[in-house]
Amino acid sequence: MREAVLQALSGVLTDPQVLLIIVVAAAYGIFMGAVPGLTATMAIALFVPVTFFLDPIPALAAVVTLEACAIFAGDIPNALLRIPGTPSSAAYADDAYALTRAGRSSEALGICLTFSVAGGLFGTVVLMLFAPQLANVATWFTVAEYFWLYLLGLSCAVIVSRGSMLKAAFALIIGLLLSTVGLSAVHTQARFTFGQAELFQGINFIPAMIGLFGVSEVFRNVLTYDAAATAAQVAPSDVKPSKFSVWQRFTRSVSSVFEASLPFLWARKWHTLRSGAIGSMVGMLPGAGADIGAWVSLAASKRFSKNPEEYGRGSAEGISDATSANSASLAGAWVPALVFGIPGDSVTAIVIGVLLMKDIKPGPEIFEKQAALVYSIFLIFFLANLVLIPVGFLAIKAGGYVVKIPRRVLLPVILLFCVIGSYAINGSYFDIGIMLVMGVLGFILERREIPLGPVVLGIILGGPLEERFIQTLSSSGSGWEAFFSRPMAAALGAAAILVWVAPIVIRLARAVRSPNTK
Repeated sequence: MREAVLQALSGVLTDPQVLLIIVVAAAYGIFMGAVPGLTATMAIALFVPVTFFLDPIPALAAVVTLEACAIFAGDIPNALLRIPGTPSSAAYADDAYALTRAGRSSEALGICLTFSVAGGLFGTVVLMLFAPQLANVATWFTVAEYFWLYLLGLSCAVIVSRGSMLKAAFALIIGLLLSTVGLSAVHTQARFTFGQAELFQGINFIPAMIGLFGVSEVFRNVLTYDAAATAAQVAPSDVKPSKFSVWQRFTRSVSSVFEASLPFLWARKWHTLRSGAIGSMVGMLPGAGADIGAWVSLAASKRFSKNPEEYGRGSAEGISDATSANSASLAGAWVPALVFGIPGDSVTAIVIGVLLMKDIKPGPEIFEKQAALVYSIFLIFFLANLVLIPVGFLAIKAGGYVVKIPRRVLLPVILLFCVIGSYAINGSYFDIGIMLVMGVLGFILERREIPLGPVVLGIILGGPLEERFIQTLSSSGSGWEAFFSRPMAAALGAAAILVWVAPIVIRLARAVRSPNTK
């Protein structure tokens, strides 16, 4: 073990190629993640041809760094433009954008950066210390457990949404209905395609997400345009008088980003550990992903918060806990990938392909035969999260100029990025149409104070939820009993049912206790 660790340290820290690739990949990941529609998965997929010419360690260093930096970069348009750069960013889009509108954009992004790094480092520790042990938990999950897990994630989206839970539930139903469009893994008949061949694969959630959050925001701003509104968004701390020296400007810039987030991290250290644990455990489950981790962590954060009414209206607590969870889940997704060769998410699916391309077979024996490689991966995760600090800081300061641009200039640029991001997925004009339709839908829903987050999560998880539901029913002749036949399934099922029943019981109890004073 000691020899493998020393070999990993030597292979990573003393190799200029690896260090250079980490820096370049960080910059590339920040750019790709910050452009709406260009996700971390797309960034890594586009980089795969380059890995043909790299050794295993530099190739994995690029993938890990790309993933970590692109996930955080998705928070930049999320906070500044209310366009989630990643699906997990949608969980706290309203909170982050509310802080920006209050003139606290640097503070919001500083919290995202600080807690992303903290969550990423925590997830790396979990990966390093408990990978073989935690991987065993994934073997306990059958289709029934995954059904309840997806349902629990969808339930959390309703709980954490601002305003009425009934409106949030209605938004979730809309998302689930949209997820039924096209073919599914358990049906051979196309549904709701209306003769459009492009809908056979369903509604792509990225154009839908861009439309719901980005285009709807453009519509809202056009109808409520106020020339003074742009100036109101600029935080006083972002203004740097010219009389200051370069060093004074730099220290003020650093202070504007980290002055609030670092003490906040210390004050919420135990909450961060809880969120990191949730993210790591959810990320470890194949197919769960960072988006479920963010929603579940946000629900737990709101449940134990002293100020739950602030969630959805600019809650720094919600942002910090959700970002910690989605960053921690990235390392957690590598647990089943390394131990069983089962991808935890779409990124680790690409990683497995890269490993096989390098004649490295994932599995339990990798910890013995390729121990130096495994420790190199652990070390690269640490370095990727550390290099995110300066690169992320520069990205925040560059992005901070966005809120100073006049709206008459900014709104067309936002719409242009929405179009580019939607078209870039499949090179399809049809996706641009989907984006525009979803933009109109998002605008109408917001006018009725119906949250948009549950719609996005419903589109993403509706297909897997339906698939696991049908598989569970067909895998056993016992019918509904199959959903509770295993201890883990029964526990998750009870938790999901409790999430829906508890608010109703609490309201009824309050109604009974409160006498009618009329």
